[in-house]
Amino acid sequence: MKVALFIPCYVDQFYPNVGMATVAVLEHFGVEHEFPLSQTCCGQPMANSGCMPEAKPLAERFVEVFDGFDYIVAPSGSCVSMVRHHYEEYFDHNDTRSRKVRENTLELSEFLTRVLGVTTVFGSFPHQVGIHQSCHGLRELRLASSSEVMKKRDDLLKTLLGNLDGIRFSQLARKDECCGFGGTFAVAEEAVSCMMGDDRVNDHVQAGTEVLTAGDMSCLMHLEGIIRRQKRKIRVMHFAEILAEAVNVPSTARR
Repeated sequence: MKVALFIPCYVDQFYPNVGMATVAVLEHFGVEHEFPLSQTCCGQPMANSGCMPEAKPLAERFVEVFDGFDYIVAPSGSCVSMVRHHYEEYFDHNDTRSRKVRENTLELSEFLTRVLGVTTVFGSFPHQVGIHQSCHGLRELRLASSSEVMKKRDDLLKTLLGNLDGIRFSQLARKDECCGFGGTFAVAEEAVSCMMGDDRVNDHVQAGTEVLTAGDMSCLMHLEGIIRRQKRKIRVMHFAEILAEAVNVPSTARR
């Protein structure tokens, strides 16, 4: 397979250790990959704010950069969702090149479970873990079951983490509620965003969460800010960081 690694802007700028953990996990499973240095933002911040003309050149650039790869893998459900579900309007419906790039852009847990067929990861992580299901990953990529839909789906994060020695999962009162980040929503509606984040953090506190994880660092960035301000003793980790630590892969991904 010819695999490209796509690292979102906020991971590159604020959480490069998550990118390194993603590399460590891919290499642990024998995946050779490339990191195109010319990659840029996927355009999601502009699109979410209604600036569609500004997002279009970035979509075109994304397709240009990642054309020719069998898979494009990213540690971000929201950015993958932007490419897969919202790029179509920027291209002609007969454009087979852009369609292939869209269809083959996968979130990390999707790639591991649905392409590589990983169902068991051998390692140790003796902590109680609370999983935050990001809205894009849950409701657009369908990485787990959502409470408003009756159809049962596999929880890909639990599939990947569930067999680690010593791991326990928090039982949340509202397991798939939005954290309140929503990109520019956190700026435009700061008070509402913070209240929603408080609700999510309090749910994890009540459930006894020791490590809070997700597939989107944007959500975790928001929740970690609240955790720090409340001086809660909860460690925040992307699930790639948990996997890298659990299998003892040498990397700079440790916190």
